[in-house]
Amino acid sequence: MNAFTFQCQIRWSDMDANGHVNNSVYSRYLEETRMNMFADLVPEDPDERLAANFVVSEQSIKFVRPLVYSTAPVTITARVTGMKAVSFSLDCEIHDAETTYIKASTLMVAFDSKAGRVRRMSDTERHSLERFMN
Repeated sequence: MNAFTFQCQIRWSDMDANGHVNNSVYSRYLEETRMNMFADLVPEDPDERLAANFVVSEQSIKFVRPLVYSTAPVTITARVTGMKAVSFSLDCEIHDAETTYIKASTLMVAFDSKAGRVRRMSDTERHSLERFMN
């Protein structure tokens, strides 16, 4: 598998009153991973960016074990697990060497924010995504 690996720093403010990372923060970690994974797909021109972006259509997170604060970053591994004309799916895990903390599935849809509708992915986008397919 051609996985993308991202080292994500846990912030002290990510913790909740129970002493572990708050469940709402995991979505932000996954977002940071996607932004780094697909940085080459983000057009520099803001107008182009609006016409050729991606949105989260669905996301599910299975919480396996609580993640607590550490100065060491946590590893996020992401793989493209399927691709269609207008969408692709990702499987992600947040883990360290010994423990898996979450498993997540995300459905991303190619979207034209200027037109307000779903769009077909370009060949360049498909080729970039294929790097991370299993």
